[in-house]
Amino acid sequence: MPIQALEFGAFIFGCVGPVLNPEEERFFQRPNPFGFILFARNIASADQLKMFCASLRASVGWHEPILIDQEGGRVQRLPPPLARDWPPPLEDGRDLPAERRAAHIQNRYQVIARELRGHGFDVNCAPYLDITRAKTHTISKNRCFSNQAVQVDVMGAVAAQGLADKGVLPVLKHMPGRGLARVDSHLHLPRVGASLAKLRENNFKPLAALKHWLLVMSEHVVYEGIRNLHATISRKMITLIRLMSDDISMDALGSSLAERSTAALAAPAAMRFCIAMGAAGTHATNRCGKRRFKH
Repeated sequence: MPIQALEFGAFIFGCVGPVLNPEEERFFQRPNPFGFILFARNIASADQLKMFCASLRASVGWHEPILIDQEGGRVQRLPPPLARDWPPPLEDGRDLPAERRAAHIQNRYQVIARELRGHGFDVNCAPYLDITRAKTHTISKNRCFSNQAVQVDVMGAVAAQGLADKGVLPVLKHMPGRGLARVDSHLHLPRVGASLAKLRENNFKPLAALKHWLLVMSEHVVYEGIRNLHATISRKMITLIRLMSDDISMDALGSSLAERSTAALAAPAAMRFCIAMGAAGTHATNRCGKRRFKH
């Protein structure tokens, strides 16, 4: 089959509830987003989920990627019995020898990928590659694999490979790291004073080692040693990575959703998407052009 160019909006949208309502269906046809992301509010049962994923793709007329956050542990949008319940990554297998833990973590994410594929998902916003510290905010603490960069590197690599082994694309998160943040970016804007050299020595290492993967998610944190802008709209930060932003409805960003979208999309990158969850995304695309990619 010849390679074709597909034009779509540089957005990944969420939905209000467990069914696609008529307003959302009409709206999605206009910007033709790159994909969709589902949250716990969108999930009721296996049958409902299968129909929902089919209706989302039918609304745009192609097999769009459907994303989910399924790290296992506290961040697990698919609950039992739809998916296996897992301990937080920090705790899972931490008493095992290094090689056995790596095999265990790879198997964990292979299982997660099989479950996701069975329900219609093909992209998982995992693994979580931040490094936990003594003062890391609880929003991140046990979602990390370790407090050591080398361990985060190893476990992140096998987790990403485990997802890919079973047909799910991983999204590495968060660039350039949330581990130093002391407030929750869903509610406030974290500020980190670490220098670029310090970030390269620690935060960047797991992400740099896994740079061959297609997608990395930004974090809404101001890294004062780089620039006094949060990473999602910092040109200097974005030039380092192929990027998908974290949810632009998070309160760390301030301003209106349209303004946040415009600022995020203005930052250059080899591949660039914004996540806009819920019906508020309707207003964001009024100021967003479309981008062409090969598939």
